[in-house]
Amino acid sequence: MTTFKEQASLDQPREAGLAELGAVVERIRSSVESVIEGKPAVVRLALTVLLAEGHLLIEDVPGVGKTMLAKALARSVDCTVRRIQFTPDLLPSDITGTSIFDQNRRDFEFKPGAIFAQIVVGDEINRASPKTQSALLESMEEGQVTVDGTSYPLPSPFMVVATQNPVEMEGTYPLPEAQRDRFMARISIGYPSPEAELQMLDVHGGLSPLDDLRPVAHADDVQKLIEVVRGIHVADDLRRYAVAVVAATRTSPELRLGASPRATLHLLRAARAAAALDGRQYVIPDDLQALAVPVLAHRLLPTAETQLGRRSTEQVVRDLVAQLPLPRLGR
Repeated sequence: MTTFKEQASLDQPREAGLAELGAVVERIRSSVESVIEGKPAVVRLALTVLLAEGHLLIEDVPGVGKTMLAKALARSVDCTVRRIQFTPDLLPSDITGTSIFDQNRRDFEFKPGAIFAQIVVGDEINRASPKTQSALLESMEEGQVTVDGTSYPLPSPFMVVATQNPVEMEGTYPLPEAQRDRFMARISIGYPSPEAELQMLDVHGGLSPLDDLRPVAHADDVQKLIEVVRGIHVADDLRRYAVAVVAATRTSPELRLGASPRATLHLLRAARAAAALDGRQYVIPDDLQALAVPVLAHRLLPTAETQLGRRSTEQVVRDLVAQLPLPRLGR
């Protein structure tokens, strides 16, 4: 029977590439964790999404460090960064850009909007109207913006890190399904432990730790690491397992909307990045299982009965993963 390692030898990225990835990621991780105390799993997931060429949605109550995490990640990489504060009066053209008539040239000139950056921090994205939120759809999926019939490519690498408050809070709009589906993963930071909160009082009591944060990696380094992640091997049985996990959400009686084929692609890409972060040249079932909830749960819509039973989509995904048999490959 073929083992994971034997199958991985068919398409192995170079050991040097994984070693370089580990060194660069460790610098970024240390930089971000100097600001976000006591949340190593959250920081790891953010780095996983970065290396998997995805977009990250950070959802939690106010004051737990959502924007701080997004800013720390952006400042740790030497690349172009733009911040968009989403408000009810924000217009789609503020994000994408607009064409302005130039009197000297007697022609229209395109003025790029805030989306033209390598890392875009969207703060409180669900405080803008659904029309404005939808201005991100093309850029997040296709890496370009179309204005007045002309398409403009976005820089590479490109990542949107958006924060939002829970939908039940005052003055928020739920994200459209198409918008949620474009985010590779959703994470919640949660409240810090008493020890981490006490340390935060010492670290954040004076100046913001973001003021001393300096880039520890370049955008070119991140692009090279992305290429390494693309070469991580995924066995055929694991591909079928990923499809089975996503397909289970479409037939679950607890859900009225399951995950899309885009979710399957995102799950596989995130698993590759997770394997690379662990220094492996191949994906294992644990990678897919660990990422199923953050990658799939935010795309799903529960039935009324599920909501009445106070079961979250995260719980539904965990139960579905637990019920599915693991792929039978030799270790």
